[in-house]
Amino acid sequence: MSEYRDCVQSFGEQGGRLTYGSYLRVPELLAQQVPQSAPAAHDELLFITIHQAYELWFQLLLHELADARDRMLAGESYLPRVRLERCHAVEVLLVGQVDVIDTMTPQDFLAFRTLLAPASGFQSAQFREIEFISGLKDPGFLERLRGLAPAEEERLRRRLAEPTLWDGYLALLAAHGFAVGSDDEVLAALVAIARDREHHGALWDLAEALIAHDQAWSLWRARHVLMAERQIGAKPGTGGSAGSPYLRSRLDTRFYPALWSLRAAL
Repeated sequence: MSEYRDCVQSFGEQGGRLTYGSYLRVPELLAQQVPQSAPAAHDELLFITIHQAYELWFQLLLHELADARDRMLAGESYLPRVRLERCHAVEVLLVGQVDVIDTMTPQDFLAFRTLLAPASGFQSAQFREIEFISGLKDPGFLERLRGLAPAEEERLRRRLAEPTLWDGYLALLAAHGFAVGSDDEVLAALVAIARDREHHGALWDLAEALIAHDQAWSLWRARHVLMAERQIGAKPGTGGSAGSPYLRSRLDTRFYPALWSLRAAL
């Protein structure tokens, strides 16, 4: 009886020690949206909320992608696929979230856009971490970027040095007896897996989860370009980037070129 009473006191509504607001730190969370415009621009709260939400989702993506990579390096194939499927669901949400910011007109954005400089989405360290861990490493990014906090720079340097998701997948292929020492050997392994899904179903499903992650990130880039062009046209970005032309130059980047090349080899 005392055990039941303790359980109720800890987890039940009749005297629980934890509340929704305290667990999620809701008061602290809602205090983080601090518009800078004066007089207040109505859509600035929307802009801040959208981008803070992105950073929260980026944090979750990094949590899931790192676990998927580590488990592949350890020889697992089931849970890495589960993690990547969750990432894909989040990435679909990220693409859809652009629809919300598209409700802001160019005139409403101009009411506070000048206050943003030199801040820019280009400076999102977590966005670059996702690219790095996914396989698209760019050491020159650290030299091009200004305004990184020391902790952000340390995280990015760590991501540059550590294995990628593709490294994890190649390690898994090697553990299953496939040669992966050259690009030709990797392609041959992928073709063999694709042509014998009965015996290599787990490896095939994991490859499909990786390419779904790659495709979703490409769709987000494309949606982001259209959003930027709708808001600012051909104007330079607030952080000094070329704006839309820079974003368009990234549209053809891929995390896993071998998985795309596989399609032509089948």
